[in-house]
Amino acid sequence: MAFAATLFTLFPEMFPGPLGHALSGKALEAGQWSCDAVNIRDFTENKHNKVDEIPYGGGAGLVMSAQPIDTALDAHAHRPGPLVFMTPRGRPLDQALARELSAGPGVRILCGRYEGIDQRLIDKHA
Repeated sequence: MAFAATLFTLFPEMFPGPLGHALSGKALEAGQWSCDAVNIRDFTENKHNKVDEIPYGGGAGLVMSAQPIDTALDAHAHRPGPLVFMTPRGRPLDQALARELSAGPGVRILCGRYEGIDQRLIDKHA
């Protein structure tokens, strides 16, 4: 079974991007892994597809809204692998973690934006 990478992002057109070239691109073409970019904006419940909001409890800047991400994650909960939050906080993505993740059936990656991700969402899905 091929390794499945599911990327939750505001910019799905960026994928596979450079991963579609060289060795990883050849492996992608050979079906050794897959790259599925999920557009978070497709899961908004507001007419303007708004995906940012003021942090719950206050703070500077904007964070990614919980609602569209939560809906997108629930809709793709069947996808294999752990959920990784790409934010400045938490465990760094180093070679050891990359090896650990690559040993599994896949990974679901939430690509951060703005000042981060609504903490309520991280608490719910971590």
